[in-house]
Amino acid sequence: MDYNQEQKQDRKTLLWAALAVLALLNLVLVYFIYHEKQENKVKDDIITAKTEEVLFTKTKLDSISAELDTKIAEIQKLGGSVDSLIELKKQLEKDKQDLKNVNNFSAANFEKKIKSYEQVLSQKDTELANLREELGIVTNKNQELSQQVSGLESERQQLNDSVINYSAQNRELAEKVTLASALRTEELAINAVSSKGKEREGGKYKSKRIDKLKVSFKLGENAVAKQNEKDIFLRILDPEGAVLSDMATGSGAFTYNGKEMIYSSKQTINFTNTRQAVDIYYGRGGIPMKDGKYSIEVYSEGFKIGQGDFTVK
Repeated sequence: MDYNQEQKQDRKTLLWAALAVLALLNLVLVYFIYHEKQENKVKDDIITAKTEEVLFTKTKLDSISAELDTKIAEIQKLGGSVDSLIELKKQLEKDKQDLKNVNNFSAANFEKKIKSYEQVLSQKDTELANLREELGIVTNKNQELSQQVSGLESERQQLNDSVINYSAQNRELAEKVTLASALRTEELAINAVSSKGKEREGGKYKSKRIDKLKVSFKLGENAVAKQNEKDIFLRILDPEGAVLSDMATGSGAFTYNGKEMIYSSKQTINFTNTRQAVDIYYGRGGIPMKDGKYSIEVYSEGFKIGQGDFTVK
């Protein structure tokens, strides 16, 4: 064998060796790829299984939460205490939040919690049954009481109606008595008194001859009216309807029909029911009286008891 042939043989040997190494490397690479796929599949299976467990647990907790809400509402309606259930609901909501951390999820731990919640719900079912039974007894008693109360209400209404009727009758009677007790003037006359004391009558007077006005009348007999002191108010209205008054000489204000009115003069008398005569004076205070027709009004104890008029010319 010559030198060139020997070189060719060595090259072939090296080529086959390289091919063998490459084949071996491919086999190793395929092995690792297959192994990694297997590991990923195992991990995916584990994650899938855990996710299914988490979803199942969440569904269970949601169901318990809804049942808790129902029982809380019913117990409250029946008048029972729900403090412990409200605290339990808070814990349940916290457990539902903890489900979001899948890595720390433990199916065994949550299974224990679920059983604990279910046990409490079972106990509350018993309490609810007792409450319903008690409520049934109370309802029967309430119905009996309601019937009794209805009867009492009917009687009370009848009494109220009677009281209202009597009150209306008493009020009407009192109004009639009050009206009947009102005084009345008789033989009312308006005279002019000069500065010299000369008195004129007739109802028509000259302004310069009027220093005072004298209003005279008798109080009619009235057996209903109380025999006591009574204030009698005199109002003199000029032709334009203004009240003649002078606070410095005895004018003032009184109340009539809920309104304040000015009076010209006032006289306090002791009513004796004997048709007694009353004289009330009003001095014009040096102010001339304008021509025209004047009105006279007499009031006592909230009633208008007389009226008249005179003329200044």
